[in-house]
Amino acid sequence: MKNFYKLFIIVVILLSSIKIMYAQTNSIIRDAKISEMIKEVSSANLESNVRKMVSFGTRHTLSTRGDKEKGIGAACNWVKSEFEKFSKESNGRLDVKLDSLTLEPDGRRLVRKALLTNVMATLKGTDINDKRIFIVSGHLDSRNSEANDSTGLAPGANDDASGVSAVLELARIMSKRSFPSTIIFVAVSGEEQGLYGSTFLAKKAKEQNWEVVAMLNNDMISNSHSSETNLNDNMQVRVFSEGIPLLETDEMRKIRQSTNAENDGSSRQLARYIKEVGERYVDQLEVKLVYRNDRFLRGGDHTPFNREGFTAVRFCEMNENYDHQHQNIREENGIKYGDLPEFEDFEYARKITSANLAVLANLASAPQVPQNVGIVVSGMTNSTTLKWKTPQGKAPHGYFIMMRETYQPLWEKKFFTDKTEITLPYSKDNYFFAVQSVDEEGHESLPVWPVPVR
Repeated sequence: MKNFYKLFIIVVILLSSIKIMYAQTNSIIRDAKISEMIKEVSSANLESNVRKMVSFGTRHTLSTRGDKEKGIGAACNWVKSEFEKFSKESNGRLDVKLDSLTLEPDGRRLVRKALLTNVMATLKGTDINDKRIFIVSGHLDSRNSEANDSTGLAPGANDDASGVSAVLELARIMSKRSFPSTIIFVAVSGEEQGLYGSTFLAKKAKEQNWEVVAMLNNDMISNSHSSETNLNDNMQVRVFSEGIPLLETDEMRKIRQSTNAENDGSSRQLARYIKEVGERYVDQLEVKLVYRNDRFLRGGDHTPFNREGFTAVRFCEMNENYDHQHQNIREENGIKYGDLPEFEDFEYARKITSANLAVLANLASAPQVPQNVGIVVSGMTNSTTLKWKTPQGKAPHGYFIMMRETYQPLWEKKFFTDKTEITLPYSKDNYFFAVQSVDEEGHESLPVWPVPVR
């Protein structure tokens, strides 16, 4: 019996040691500067911004532009004035402007000619040779039960004052800092009429050859209580991403088909990146990846960017409440309808805003992606050789090789190397791979899918 107790104590000690070792190898390393920015994200600020936008009565795209206190015009001017406050605090590094176009009637949701305005604030990168651009957006316009009602109350607290509020809070915090690449904070208009503002911006980005690395769309991020099912959850957020790109060239199609990359387009890689980095920095938040462009048969302001070939995704609350979405304000059978601030969870919005900040700051600080990433296919082997070229700009500290089994949705392993070639004892028949650059502080670029090379 004495020997048994000795053996039991030894086993307990060994198990405890293993547990400690496991905990140590799975520790979370956060950049202190990014963590400090996240601490500045304020749920009180987010609520204040939302209530201010609700005070305009309606922000319908066709609502008045001449009233200083009501309608879409007043809302645009207020967002612009907030950006301008941040610009002064940034010593003018944040450039603010209104970007407008005239829309012709379409016989559906545009019953008359309308002036559409996007409110933009651009934080120029400090590296003049770094042309990368990151965009974060929410849509300023709102609507009620009637798509063409431009005068009735349409508070749009969640849809999408919450997204614009997040963009404002991100601009307030990030404009005080410097990043090598450029970040554009934008409140787009015309979403409810057919994604007009984001389409205008995406086409401009394509025509002017902007190097848009990632576009983050925030649409409905402050409701945590669902209708019908009564689910209440402020610990999960959905990120939607396209699978097969909406804009796919013949060359892209051939590579996708030959390498089985149906689940590995650039937007899907961005979504995985958001999950890894968002959960790294934001406590009590799980990023749920939804492998579709948007909700079933619906769309958002990231979609026009996808159509132009850019990498873009959507942040959206986990459970939608249709009593408070596209509804006239009223009460029926004891149920209150309408998209009002009283139904919002601003602590939830704070978490999602913080996830946006972590991703933007990490990407905007990271080296550029490795170039010409290839997977060697000459010869029959049960190992896998990957090779690539050093990216332009700041030289990386090294590279991560990401790996997962073919049936797994998320990357499972990371291997570090400071070389531009690596051979791993894993078969390319059974695993998928990607390569990302990383600097000395741990900021990673987006992963790059390898193409076959001989």
